[in-house]
Amino acid sequence: MRIFYNIFFIVFFVLSSPYYFLKMWRRGGWRPGFFQRFGEYDSKIRQAITNRHIFWMHAVSIGEMNICMQVIRALEPRLPNVKIIVSTTTTTAMGELQKRLPAHVTKIYYPIDRLKFVINALAAIHPHAVALVESEIWPNFIWQVRGREIPLFLINARLSDRSYPRYRRLGFLFRGLFSSFTAVGAQNEADAAKLLELGCRPDAVRVVGSLKFDAVELNGRPNLDAAALLAQLGVPPTARILVAGSTHPGEEEILAGILERLNPRFPDLFLVLVPRHFERTAAVADQLARRKISFVLRSHIIPETRHDAGSVQCLLVNTNGELMNFYKPATVVFVGKSLAAKGGQNPIEPAALGKPVVFGPHMQNFPDITRLFLSANAAVQVRDVAALEQTIIELLSDPERRAQLGKNALAVVEQNRGAVGRTVEMIVEHLAGRDFYIAPNKE
Repeated sequence: MRIFYNIFFIVFFVLSSPYYFLKMWRRGGWRPGFFQRFGEYDSKIRQAITNRHIFWMHAVSIGEMNICMQVIRALEPRLPNVKIIVSTTTTTAMGELQKRLPAHVTKIYYPIDRLKFVINALAAIHPHAVALVESEIWPNFIWQVRGREIPLFLINARLSDRSYPRYRRLGFLFRGLFSSFTAVGAQNEADAAKLLELGCRPDAVRVVGSLKFDAVELNGRPNLDAAALLAQLGVPPTARILVAGSTHPGEEEILAGILERLNPRFPDLFLVLVPRHFERTAAVADQLARRKISFVLRSHIIPETRHDAGSVQCLLVNTNGELMNFYKPATVVFVGKSLAAKGGQNPIEPAALGKPVVFGPHMQNFPDITRLFLSANAAVQVRDVAALEQTIIELLSDPERRAQLGKNALAVVEQNRGAVGRTVEMIVEHLAGRDFYIAPNKE
């Protein structure tokens, strides 16, 4: 089995490398730490982890990174002698790790799952425990971790409608991998049942809830005053602000069309577009220009400069890590990747701010969270573009309904917090007796 996988992986790696390297090049910032992907870590990293108990956490991208940050804050007081390392796979997430995690947390790139690279990485890092966030299952890495008898955790585990059938079809490969986990924190009972079916041991699986409800930071210092930025663009404080977050191809043009059609009815309506991938900025800007919508790029705003009132209709955000700031002044929020693309993005962030949230029919990545919001009348799901436009009209016209939706949304978030604490307790319970000093829980 392992021989077959490694032959297949090498072929796949050779064929797909040009695509992934081109993708990295387009995103930029790929040179720093590039060789870490091959298990090569410099002397600075090696020196930082020498003679330390290492807890290695892996977060694929920005969403999982936010979860890692919350778990680290809760885990460090319980494991005060542990050195935490966080790995990721994308340059975008690495940039956010560098900005938002404390300096004492070492940040690295996760190794490509070729056997040689994985062995190099584990020999260099020498972790005493490993935690994977959500469903990042790479066979060589897991085989090598378990072969060294390193405790292996899967936290905030979820199985999407796409991944679950694939794991089932390839059960001859993945059943052994899922059985390797020391402990698994599932988001809900349905995911727990699926994980057991895929091979996780019954004594290892625990339902802890979704960490995404805890991952929303409400009390931290904002890295941007979005209201002040909009004021620079001539947007009055009483304006109606439509924020479209984490949009995907096709959705920006849909929102631009809605802005055009609603402008006569709501002349103070202002659109904030935040594409999920900032490298699409040029394409989105072309769409706005063709529609003759006056817009400004976030990166082009100069401090202390001001635009005349009404001279700008749209802000195109081409920077990372600022979406939560733009949700704060929003009148209505549209959650992207749910209308012209499939999967959906996280609706919890705007909900935690008490905002009225709207999303399309395709929320497959958040099925249970979507059901929670809809059952509590805490969000609106629309079936198509016409329904989206009508819903936006209704919400812009009805402040009482907006307020009630926002109140309900905030209540759902508050009711579902606490998964981080339950996850940390699961981890420390399984590390007890393994040469880890575990401090008592002071809460």
